[in-house]
Amino acid sequence: MYFVYLPLCSMDALHYSFIVPVFNRPDEIKELLQSFIAIEGSIPFEIVIIEDGSTIDCKTIVKSFETDLNISYFSKLNSGPGSSRNYGMLKAKGNYFIILDSDCLLPPQYLTVVNNELDKNYVDCFGGPDAADSSFTNLQKAINFAMTSFITTGGIRGSKSKNKKFQPRSFNMGISKAAFEASGGFGSIHPGEDPDLSIRLTKLGFKTKLFSKAYVYHKRRISWTKFYKQVHKFGQVRPILNLWHPNSERIIFWFPTLFCLGFLAAIISAAFGNYLLLIIFSLYIAFAFLLALFQTKNLVIAIQAIFAIFIQFFGYGLGFLTSTFVIKILKKKPETYYPNLFFKNAI
Repeated sequence: MYFVYLPLCSMDALHYSFIVPVFNRPDEIKELLQSFIAIEGSIPFEIVIIEDGSTIDCKTIVKSFETDLNISYFSKLNSGPGSSRNYGMLKAKGNYFIILDSDCLLPPQYLTVVNNELDKNYVDCFGGPDAADSSFTNLQKAINFAMTSFITTGGIRGSKSKNKKFQPRSFNMGISKAAFEASGGFGSIHPGEDPDLSIRLTKLGFKTKLFSKAYVYHKRRISWTKFYKQVHKFGQVRPILNLWHPNSERIIFWFPTLFCLGFLAAIISAAFGNYLLLIIFSLYIAFAFLLALFQTKNLVIAIQAIFAIFIQFFGYGLGFLTSTFVIKILKKKPETYYPNLFFKNAI
């Protein structure tokens, strides 16, 4: 049963705590903390690092920044990023938490933008977009295009700041202490723990919003194979979320699957002399290529972006289709059929 939360005021004095789980990526933490050094303004904040059962820890690196930054470091058994974020929020001293992935970098104006947005139009949960820094590799920039463009699943993730039901993503997400305590934080599913939390927050009466200018540089350490596995899991998770939250189900979630089936139909039709579908897909590919070229000003990245889009659509689309069949037709329990999508020992 859900209760409705009614905020008592628009904005009390906010004390920010950045929550960052990390698993075997000390170099990422070093780069992230270096970006904190360059944060503009005089807004106080703390950083809470949670070592999630790493075999290669970042304790020494964190210690080297203690004289320049207000940092707390905690180490725990591996229980997944959602549980680690919950652990960090329990340990944090602030009343407003900003959650980041360890592979993100902050632009200098980030905290000022967030604080101004909350001062102007307070919400208990916000999300910000991700962008590619000029220092990123061509592959990282191509995948960033595929993940954020309005012509790909970036449109599914949501991009309109006026959308009251915007679902923030945990690589760049803010949540008040009150919202965390009322909701219980993240669940054990991964990926998918962030939209699950966003939907539950909405049911509790909390407002969410996109802060379009509060972007981070998301430096994904990824290969084509890892990218496919990642988006395939995204596709598998969505039908589970639809099962848990039927009102959140949207026809748009089928678009990647329809893209896959349509493209295969275009290939088969072309083999029999009917090129209409193939021409339509060719026009889409040409548009995506020109858009990527315009945005990145790099021919190699634009070509790689097309590969990234196909991997994204086929990975997500096939994952969504098979998961929908398993859950809706076979009536399998997600936790039993997809144990790799759930962490045990959650805190």
